[in-house]
Amino acid sequence: MEKLDKWHKTRIGLLVFALVELALCYGFLSWAIDSGNLFDWLFTILFFVGGVQNLVKLVWKVTRGQ
Repeated sequence: MEKLDKWHKTRIGLLVFALVELALCYGFLSWAIDSGNLFDWLFTILFFVGGVQNLVKLVWKVTRGQ
């Protein structure tokens, strides 16, 4: 888990996690629209927030040159 956490904090790790979370968000959004299930909407929001958070961290890292 420590290796995964270290890798997640790299630029490529942040990008991969952001893309995966946004893809899951899209899938759950489609599913939530079809079913109307509140848990699907909850997962949609959680994956969206996680994806955006990783994108913001990535942009911060790129612009600050870390």
